[in-house]
Amino acid sequence: MTPASLHDPDWRGFASDNYAGVHQEVLEAIAAANGGHQVAYGEDAYTTQLQDVVRQHFGTQAETFPVFNGTGANVVSLTSLLPRWGAVIAATSAHINTDEAGAPERMTGIKLLTVPTPDGKLTPELIATEAWGWGDEHRAQPLAVSITQTTELGTVYTPDEVRAIADFAHEQGMALHMDGARLWNAAAAIGVPLCAFTTDAGVDVLSIGGTKIGALGAESVVVLDPTRTTGLIYLRKLTMQLASKMRFISAQLLALFEDDLGLRSATHANAMARRLRRALEAGIADGAICGLEFIQPTQANAIFATLPTEAADRIREHVRFYDWNRARGEVRWMCAWDTTEADVDHFVEVVRSELDRHWRG
Repeated sequence: MTPASLHDPDWRGFASDNYAGVHQEVLEAIAAANGGHQVAYGEDAYTTQLQDVVRQHFGTQAETFPVFNGTGANVVSLTSLLPRWGAVIAATSAHINTDEAGAPERMTGIKLLTVPTPDGKLTPELIATEAWGWGDEHRAQPLAVSITQTTELGTVYTPDEVRAIADFAHEQGMALHMDGARLWNAAAAIGVPLCAFTTDAGVDVLSIGGTKIGALGAESVVVLDPTRTTGLIYLRKLTMQLASKMRFISAQLLALFEDDLGLRSATHANAMARRLRRALEAGIADGAICGLEFIQPTQANAIFATLPTEAADRIREHVRFYDWNRARGEVRWMCAWDTTEADVDHFVEVVRSELDRHWRG
């Protein structure tokens, strides 16, 4: 008996790419991995194949450790890089600081040293404001830098920007971690292979995300420089991120790499964000849309804007999205791998109509 769906499968919004379902090709990969027995805890054929595929994309030294979720990937990564007295420098807006409920600090015992940034991106100069105090027993020791690709503000690091950060961090004796929850969106945005802004740019440990681009709870820690980490196989279990039936996580990540599914999905999501922004900009230019301003460049699949909160609330009655900072009237609109042109065009019409209603009273 096929269970009945409890939701409308045609309903989509612009709140988060986490709202999107599982890509059909990923579902097929899960089904193909089913049946019979495979050795548990990562000694299966799919995880073995994933190791080979990851090395093809990130270099022969790379080693992958599939986990359940992005917070787990970040916690495992940072714990493997730092002793208990260590600290990690990150942007104030970074996911590890704002959206992980203190997990990196609670689970690892490390300290986050955060730096305000106008666009979510760190630079060597910004990192230097917290990169000090080594040998001072009163200060948590800055021993790692964490950057997010794409950032929480939707911006993208170029390979040269990552390399500059890596060089600075390494010169100071610090390791570099990249939170790659939207890694494929970044690759699609700048048009380079994944290794160009990770391994080749000096990243030491990478958290790679599959969930936002069409997977079902599939993420991974990828160690790019094994000399920088210690005890990761134990830490994954210790932090409750070791999957017994790992073949189903690995099969999903394999599907995202195969035939560039992850890149294709990200390219589409990014294109829908560009379509949305261009349509709204055209409305602003011809006077059809008033009271809407963009506050960040749209470089991947996120749009950040300001508009009157009353109008935002009415728009949200038709199409769901989140406030980013309600006090400032800031909102975030996210496009996903399954966002359609019709979704975008409908949303533009709702925004236009409700803003017109707002100003007309």
